[in-house]
Amino acid sequence: MYWGCRRMLYDILLETSRSDPENPAVLCGGVRYDYARLKDRVDRLSSALLQLGVEKSDRIAILHRNCHRYLETYFAAARIGAVLVPMNIRLSFRDFAHILNDSGAKILIAQPSLLPPRSTGEPPLDKTRIFTEPGEIDDPSEGWLDYESLIQAGISADPDVEMCEDGDIAQIYYTSGTTGRPKGVILTHGNNREHAVRSVGELGLSSCDRWLHVSPMFHLADAWAVWAITKVAGTHVLIPCFEPGQVLKAIADHRVTLSNFIPTMLNVLVNYPGAKEADFSSLRLILSGGAPIAKEVVRRVMETCGCEYVQTYGMTETAPFLTMSLLREELRLLPFEERLAYLVTTGRPFSGVQLKVVREDGSEVVPDDREVGEIIVKSETVTPGYWRMPEETSQRIVDGWLHTRDLARVNREGYVMIVDRKDDVIITGGENVYTVEVEDVLYAFPGILEAAVIGLPHSVWGESVTAVIVAREGEEFEDEEVIRFCRQRLAPFKVPKSVIRTDCLPKTGSAKVSKYLLRDRFGRG
Repeated sequence: MYWGCRRMLYDILLETSRSDPENPAVLCGGVRYDYARLKDRVDRLSSALLQLGVEKSDRIAILHRNCHRYLETYFAAARIGAVLVPMNIRLSFRDFAHILNDSGAKILIAQPSLLPPRSTGEPPLDKTRIFTEPGEIDDPSEGWLDYESLIQAGISADPDVEMCEDGDIAQIYYTSGTTGRPKGVILTHGNNREHAVRSVGELGLSSCDRWLHVSPMFHLADAWAVWAITKVAGTHVLIPCFEPGQVLKAIADHRVTLSNFIPTMLNVLVNYPGAKEADFSSLRLILSGGAPIAKEVVRRVMETCGCEYVQTYGMTETAPFLTMSLLREELRLLPFEERLAYLVTTGRPFSGVQLKVVREDGSEVVPDDREVGEIIVKSETVTPGYWRMPEETSQRIVDGWLHTRDLARVNREGYVMIVDRKDDVIITGGENVYTVEVEDVLYAFPGILEAAVIGLPHSVWGESVTAVIVAREGEEFEDEEVIRFCRQRLAPFKVPKSVIRTDCLPKTGSAKVSKYLLRDRFGRG
């Protein structure tokens, strides 16, 4: 397939609509249409945006659950050279307003029910607003425009706009902001295009694939598939959000072949009543990424779903994949337990990615699966920087290498294993404790459904290793049983000194466990 320099990412849809116009493109609730119609709706939406005064490089924000409209907006923005700003649906009004103002968004496309309530004294939003759910508008006269009406009024003619190049900004993704104000990560047309090409090769994507958009489309855990699945004329199956019963139904009804889940989602899914009887026969591959995952969870996933599993690692800054635990041919011949040990690693470098694990002085660690260093990477998929934050950009990207702040080991086969974020390492009595290792042991305890390990202030040791757990329904056990279980499997200084029970672990909008919030909540005591 030819990649031109016209509208870059839009050209993915353009080429597919010409080569495979009748292939099913969208399955979303009651909506069904092929690639010819997807292109027509995208063209009409982009025409309407132009009529509203959107020009090349203008920013368009979107606040929406997974939906065919999200897919259309990604391509419509790319067609006219606008910059899409996908927004976390769990933002406070303060962060919501910050992102709109910091990005300078001219247009907001939203489900009104997702808008955070305005804080007292905050001025109203001064943006052109497009709504997608008419029933959610209390007063349509307040300046809202109807999404479907705009598409019906739009035209399919080629827009008279400046063409896009590789280095033009395609999206600005704002980080969750759990450790400070959200910062905007820039991704270019070239970043996304290169990632799509390499994903197709690594995962063997084809027109036979049906991708389930279950991780949020405002997050790169899912958004990369917008481009890669369209490139091969695969089918986009969309559900609004992660709800285990709905996921199982979608997989069975729509014959889903693959998807990407945040680890917390997978843990809930395989423990959901009825999961063992669900129809997973169409699945060929489950991807997991966004956070480390415990070996016992992977074991249950493979036993329950009966398909291949691949652990991924990446960042918003890298579009996102940096590694995959895809096994080389000789490793596929190993016994299951040995294969599992490789599958739960962070994986080997993704195609086109230069990856090093380095010491503080910049030298590479020994690949002995013991020495820990920071992952740094270089690739055509790496962000050029942060929106309007030159100092942050220069601190994180040095001589072309992105410093991830993720700590890892490397084994002799070249597979990487993340042990922690720099910010999450616990220093107790002068010893470093990597929380991922302790969490892996906790997940092996039969009565625990979810677990997170944090360091809390301690007058003697500096920090105390603390396990925050969610018990399985109906399970009864003492905290001392958990500590004893860990003591049998971990070095003494790594064993949790205390166990805190809670009904649920706080999650970010992308379903990752927020250790920052845990430390804030329990550290005050």
